[in-house]
Amino acid sequence: MSSTTTQTQAITAENIRRLFPEIDTLLANAATSSELDGYDEEQVRLMDEVCIVLDENDIPIGSASKKMCHLMKNIDLGLLHRAFSVFLFDSNKRLLLQQRADEKITFPSMWTNTCCSHPLGIPGETGANLEAATQGVRRAAQRKLGQELGIPGHQVPPENFKFLTRIHYKAPSDGLWGEHEIDYILFIQAEVDLEINPNEAQDYKYVTADELKKMFEDKSLSFTPWFKLICDTMLFEWWENFDNLDKYLNETQIRRM
Repeated sequence: MSSTTTQTQAITAENIRRLFPEIDTLLANAATSSELDGYDEEQVRLMDEVCIVLDENDIPIGSASKKMCHLMKNIDLGLLHRAFSVFLFDSNKRLLLQQRADEKITFPSMWTNTCCSHPLGIPGETGANLEAATQGVRRAAQRKLGQELGIPGHQVPPENFKFLTRIHYKAPSDGLWGEHEIDYILFIQAEVDLEINPNEAQDYKYVTADELKKMFEDKSLSFTPWFKLICDTMLFEWWENFDNLDKYLNETQIRRM
């Protein structure tokens, strides 16, 4: 991982179209991109989804394809998008983890939190202010929990997601792809039915805090950078205070990491 505060140009509404002329035109079509040759067909299709492009204060200033937002050449110029990370706990306060499928284009095969994805530039998932944006990511979280893990929507209604904070981070996946996101952290406690989409996740497990710490000690396992970052800084404190989360909810300041 590298800091978002070094070697990254601040993106504003004034300079974004000069730096990225494809913004809002979606000319960088994933289906015809040589950069995606050899990848899984379904994952390539998902690269055409429209992400919400942000300035450093989480204000939407455009939209661009998932592919365009995840190319390191664009990330290194400062291109930033909105994301979310769901932490789903069962009635015993065990956290549901997933291991990303080998087919994933970014961070394949790594263990991570329950669901990590992006609200899209579609009605219901966008939002310019924090309240509207949080509602958008809650709806997106419900959608992606269904798409990735087969969780029925009625088991994870948007109003049941608790918003804690936002983290701004940057992380390379390999020389070509990476992440640069303002990531909304969502907690939810629910008993859910799972029907795992093998194109998204190859394994899953529920863990206690101690079991997760033991997983981190296992050198044979790898973890997504955002998940490890959240665990190293905040997760275990939140987990320990699971029944008294109110003091941690709805943080307005963006945590820069």
